[in-house]
Formats: sequence, structure tokens, C-alpha cells
Amino acid sequence: MADGLQTARAGVLTTVQDLGRAGYAHLGVPRSGALDTGAHRLANRLLGNPETAATLETTLTGCAVRALRPTVAAVTGAPCPVTVDGRPAAWGQPVHVPAGAVLDVGAATHGVRSYVAFDGGVDADPVLGSRATDLLSGLGPAPLCEGAVLTLGAPPVHRPSVGCDAAVWAGPPRELLLPVVLGPRHDWFTPGGLRTLLSCGYRVSAASNRIGLRLEGPALERAREGELASEGMPLGAVQVPPEGRPVIFLADHPTTGGYPVVGVVPREALDAAAQAPPGTPVRFAPAGA
Repeated sequence: MADGLQTARAGVLTTVQDLGRAGYAHLGVPRSGALDTGAHRLANRLLGNPETAATLETTLTGCAVRALRPTVAAVTGAPCPVTVDGRPAAWGQPVHVPAGAVLDVGAATHGVRSYVAFDGGVDADPVLGSRATDLLSGLGPAPLCEGAVLTLGAPPVHRPSVGCDAAVWAGPPRELLLPVVLGPRHDWFTPGGLRTLLSCGYRVSAASNRIGLRLEGPALERAREGELASEGMPLGAVQVPPEGRPVIFLADHPTTGGYPVVGVVPREALDAAAQAPPGTPVRFAPAGA
């Protein structure tokens, strides 16, 4: 299809995301993909796109794009004001955007990341089977900049009936309670260090990004000195650097690392982590408790 969108306002960080490029960790390539996969899937479902279609993931300040051909968009994830040529439009429902009109996705009123889907998806060139922007490796499309042009795919043949789905979203949690499966290196920490992890509170640091959710709070006491030989790092790994404060690995995380992993947060709990703004209180609890 012909070019579909031109960036009018890029926002602080807007990237193209899909469900990521699985199966390449052995080559040092992270999965990447949408941090809030539920919001990404819902935005596509509202338009009748496959869930694998690429969306735009905005960060805090949203973005604005001019339609170079008529399209339909849907905005999910962090709630935000949505306008078409300055006129209020629906959040969480399909929105018609005429050719030449500007769709403006405003700053998040709750949460961190909004997802903007378009008819047919964003049709960037796939790399290793994915259109996702990976900030760590540099694979995929560059983050949006003013004036950048994006191509859209062919619109879906069948679109859901208006109102058949609604973007039900409770907003970011006042406190992020994350289940954690201890291991594989929890024996690198003292019993007191593990009690600190599971009983003391943390807060989301402003230094967090798509690579990891950095936490502020008490350090975990180590049982041994030194560092590991580099080993594989899964999504959700709770790695503990030398200063002792946990970092939860998100979609753009490195595939290996030499700091001990005290535990792993299951994938299904990470959507909420993607929407937790700086300052959000965080607590860990044993998975299944």
C-alpha cells in the first residue's frame, strides 16, 4: 500500500512494536515487542487486525500523525486525550481519520504507554520476522521523528461491529504487586537479603526504560562476593547489580548478563509493570502465594 502516515509530533519516545522476534536469544537478539501486550492486542482487535500487526507504542507524551490516506485508528493502553484535527475523538474505540487529518494522541493521564493501531497495521520492513523497534540492539525501525513517513498495510476485509469490544482498563496500580519465582541465583543472597526482597517496599525509578524497570529501595545483602560468568537472561529476570537494588528485565533486555538473578517475574505480570510510572510503590510476593 502507499505511504499512510507522516509524523507531525514524535513525542518523547514513540516506537513501532508488534509481539517481538522470538527464537533468537541464542544469537544475542532480544525478543523486544510491545511492553503492554494486552493493550497492543486489544488495539488490533478493535480494528479487526491480526494481533501480530504492528502498532505505535507511545511513552508519556503521546504523538501525532497526519493521515496520507483515509484510515481507521484505535488507541488503548494508558488513557489519554485523542483528537482528529483538534476535535475530540474516542479512546478505546475505532476512530475514522480522513486523508490529510491529524490524529493527536495526547499525554497519558494515567500510566505510561499508549498503543495506536491503524487499519492494516504499520507496514515497516520486518527484521528477523518482526517489525518491532529494539532500543538495545538497534534492530527494527528507528524511533519516530518529526516528518518521518510510515507505510500502512492493507485494511482488514472484516471489521468488528462498532461497540463489539471495549477497552476496559483499570489504570496503573497504585501499588505494583509482582509475583516472583526465586532462583536461579537466590543462593547468592543471605536469608536476610531474601526477606528484604519479599517484605520491604520499593519504588519505580525514573531511570526505567524498555530494557528494565529499575527500582529504588533497600539493597539486597549478598552471601558471596564476585560476579558470575555471563549466562542467559529471561524476560522478567530480577537481576541485582553490585549496588544491590533489583532491576526487572523488560522486552528489550540483554540476552545474557553476569549479575545474579534472584528471581523471575512471570510474563503475565509484566503488562502492569510496563504501565507503572516513576514513584509507583512496588512489592514482591512469592508466586502462587
